[in-house]
Amino acid sequence: MDISKTIAEMKNDPHFAENVGMILVHNGIVRGWSRGDRTAVCKMMVSSDLGKIEQIRQDIEAMDGIYKVAFEARSGVMVPGDDVLFLVVAGDIRENVKPALALMLDRVKAEAVTKEEYFEEGSV
Repeated sequence: MDISKTIAEMKNDPHFAENVGMILVHNGIVRGWSRGDRTAVCKMMVSSDLGKIEQIRQDIEAMDGIYKVAFEARSGVMVPGDDVLFLVVAGDIRENVKPALALMLDRVKAEAVTKEEYFEEGSV
C-alpha cells in the first residue's frame, strides 16, 4: 500500500473535510526476532483472511466518528523488514480514532492473521 496515495484518495472525497480531523496509520513489519524470547527470525509464513478483515473493516467503519477505513494485508513467505499489514483509519477526533485503530489491529491479529516464524534458512 502506498500510504500517501491512500490518504490522498481519501482526501478527494468531497465530504472528507467535514468528517475527518485525524488519520492514524499502522504499518506492521516482519520483525527480525521472535516476540517470546527474541530468537533471530530468518523468515515468516503469513496467512491473511481478506474476507474476515473486510468484515472487521466494515465493523470499525460503522463506529461513532469513523469516516473511512482502508487496509492491505499480505500473505506468503516474508523476511524481516517486509511489510505485512497496513491499516488506515480516518475519523473526527482522537477519542474516536485511536480506539478504533487499536480495536481493528487487535481484531485483525486475533481473528484474521496467522503466522509461523522460521529460525533456520531452508525451513519453509
